[in-house]
Amino acid sequence: MVLNPFHLAIQVRDIDEARDFYGAKLGLPEGRSADHWIDFNLYGHQLVTHLNPGIGRDGKVPSIANPVDGHGVPVPHFGVVMQFDQWHAFALRVRKVIPEFLIEPHIRFEGQPGEQGTMFFLDPSGNALEFKAFRDIERELFAK
Repeated sequence: MVLNPFHLAIQVRDIDEARDFYGAKLGLPEGRSADHWIDFNLYGHQLVTHLNPGIGRDGKVPSIANPVDGHGVPVPHFGVVMQFDQWHAFALRVRKVIPEFLIEPHIRFEGQPGEQGTMFFLDPSGNALEFKAFRDIERELFAK
């Protein structure tokens, strides 16, 4: 499967905080940047953080949660689909830098089509991220 990289621009409340979270904590390489935005390489995709110091009353982007497999899944959210070994290694690494998971790393839909590893957490501005894994991405990503 050949995928085209996506481009996603999100709002953050503080550029230095975004640089620390996405760059130092998550280990994403930084690309171009200016005073009000930063490009990050999110596993081959372009994630751009744009400064919006007026995000919400408490400095967080708004979201809701929808029930999926017994958990409240935040909407909106974004992330990356990985192979299981890469996902397990990532989960071990981020456990050291993420103070709280919205949904702890676990296996969802176990034994069913679309079985996947998943985890959810927030960036400091309240943007929800999901990192998930499949054993066979091409066959399972859109399995019914």
